[in-house]
Amino acid sequence: MSTKRAAQLEYSEFQAAMLDEEKRRRKAAKIVAVLGHFLGRDDDVLAGLTVADIGCSAGFIADELASAGASRTFGVDIDVPGLRKAARRFGHRVAFVCADGTALPFPDGSVDVLVFNHIYEHVVDPDAIMAEMHRVLADGGVLYLGLGNRLGVMEPHYKLPFLSYLPPALADRYVRLFGRADSYYERYRTRRGLRRMVRGFQVWDYTFPVLATPAAFAGKELFPGPVGRLAEGVLARLPRAVLRALLPVVPTYLWVATKGGRRPAGASLPQPPERVSPR
Repeated sequence: MSTKRAAQLEYSEFQAAMLDEEKRRRKAAKIVAVLGHFLGRDDDVLAGLTVADIGCSAGFIADELASAGASRTFGVDIDVPGLRKAARRFGHRVAFVCADGTALPFPDGSVDVLVFNHIYEHVVDPDAIMAEMHRVLADGGVLYLGLGNRLGVMEPHYKLPFLSYLPPALADRYVRLFGRADSYYERYRTRRGLRRMVRGFQVWDYTFPVLATPAAFAGKELFPGPVGRLAEGVLARLPRAVLRALLPVVPTYLWVATKGGRRPAGASLPQPPERVSPR
């Protein structure tokens, strides 16, 4: 079996989640809230900023970024059907561009805010895209990263436990056995691998701030009702050392990266964002 992976063109044509407008807009609200906290802005979070959503597909997140006050908003993808849908609906305020993430169509240091949300596992060379985002990010800019963890127990695309733990050949057999796909394309990394991927940036971890205080980040509790409120309270009060011990198996990391020197400017939180060690 060849180990070479081709780019996932026309992703929105076979991944229905990309066209789930309600869910995509909920994700966007969380992204904007995290960026708002980091930037210390409560209203018009992106006012006066140039923003680009890398891997925008059908454009719902890019549209929400524009709604948050961005002076210029770009959506970048190689998903041509998704881009067509996006341009038809949101092209009046978002510029959609068909481009590979390894060759972004922006000058050096020209973008104030980049969003790269749950994309890295779908691309052929995420390290090259990270280097390219570092190139185009302004010196005082910020990069939002939503990153799946290889050691998260339930694989989010195919809903099969431990799928991402397996080597590619076994993972292919697993998804075929359960009739989910012909092969398993995605390639996740562990937390250590993700730290290496972002080594050119200074990174702040918003994973536990969002989980412990979801209402502050346009989210909902982990579980509905009293159980959710209890879980939220426990997370807000757990010693940070305990939470750090859980980090290797947390299914999703929410990170904000900069080129260095910038710190979160938002209000204090029960579980504040922490620096991610480069090693």
